[in-house]
Amino acid sequence: MEFFLPIAEVHVNLSLLFFLSLAVGILSGLFGVGGGFLMTPFLIFLGIPPSYAVANEANNILGTSVSGSTTHYFKGTLDYKMGFMIVVGGAAGTVLGILTFTYFKDIGKINIVISLAYMYILAIIGTLMLVQGITEIDRARRKIIIREKLHAHYWIHGLPLRMRFPKSKLYESIFTPIIIGLIVGFIAAIMGIGGAFILVPAMIYIIKMPTKLVPGTSLFVTIFVSAIVTVLHALYYGSIDLILVSVLIFGSILGVQLGQKLGEKVDSSEFKTILAILLMLVGIAIAYDTFFTEEIVKNHLNNGTKTLGPISLFVRELSNNVPFIYGMFSIVLAIAWGIGGAAIRRFFSNLRKQRLKQTSRSRS
Repeated sequence: MEFFLPIAEVHVNLSLLFFLSLAVGILSGLFGVGGGFLMTPFLIFLGIPPSYAVANEANNILGTSVSGSTTHYFKGTLDYKMGFMIVVGGAAGTVLGILTFTYFKDIGKINIVISLAYMYILAIIGTLMLVQGITEIDRARRKIIIREKLHAHYWIHGLPLRMRFPKSKLYESIFTPIIIGLIVGFIAAIMGIGGAFILVPAMIYIIKMPTKLVPGTSLFVTIFVSAIVTVLHALYYGSIDLILVSVLIFGSILGVQLGQKLGEKVDSSEFKTILAILLMLVGIAIAYDTFFTEEIVKNHLNNGTKTLGPISLFVRELSNNVPFIYGMFSIVLAIAWGIGGAAIRRFFSNLRKQRLKQTSRSRS
């Protein structure tokens, strides 16, 4: 089903877009990685300009993060105090990232910068994950147990102004989470990703947070960072497309919930090498798309106009006339769908538990 996006101004197949976001959401829920690494490149492959792909995927990540963090809130596996400190740095990093984004956009190089950033980072992360996955498989096969050091100290642990974080049972400098948030916010603003590939290992190995609190706190931070990115992109560039975002959020939230449920039944570590290879292949595809098919994409983007329907026309006028309200509405939409997805999953989970209890009582 071809549809003309009123803001991005390209034709896309909404059914294909939905199934791609669903598949990426399942991978995100299964492996615990941000879907932005895959979804943004896929949007670019579908003909959506990189600057629009980044902005709309950031809005999508907001929805999935709200959904995931709400689930962790119900479970009590979230450190708000640590999360807020990281958000402080994340907000500053996001502003710096938007300024950098603006500079490259003004000189007409933003699309190539985004493509190159994805190409290199996907190649690096894919290689590291592949090596780690193969190593874990080899150790499991040979039944080798590696004892790691309990404490590793870096320069960042010597920073002043220490604060207690009761939930994580830590006594840490406030600059540690702020610096980490700064890096995450900067990357999120330019690449439209949640930054979990930096945030999660940093929270585990540098901040030394309990592992059970890391996913929920990471998603909590991503909510604020993604919300800031979304509003700034809507306000300054008018690049948020509500039609595109709605399809992405719906597919991703459904996929994340399915992926998390699937992750409870299978050992996702066995599939790490597959995900690593997928990331590397996407990186190679982006390189090919950047250096060999750029003109084809440009021609596709400039291939004429289309009469907009009433909904598309309303979306375009709202974006042009009141960009701040438009950006806030896209945030509210993502948050509402995110909370709704988590609430529905919790409802069916509780319903299933009640049925199991009733079944066990009737048998006894």
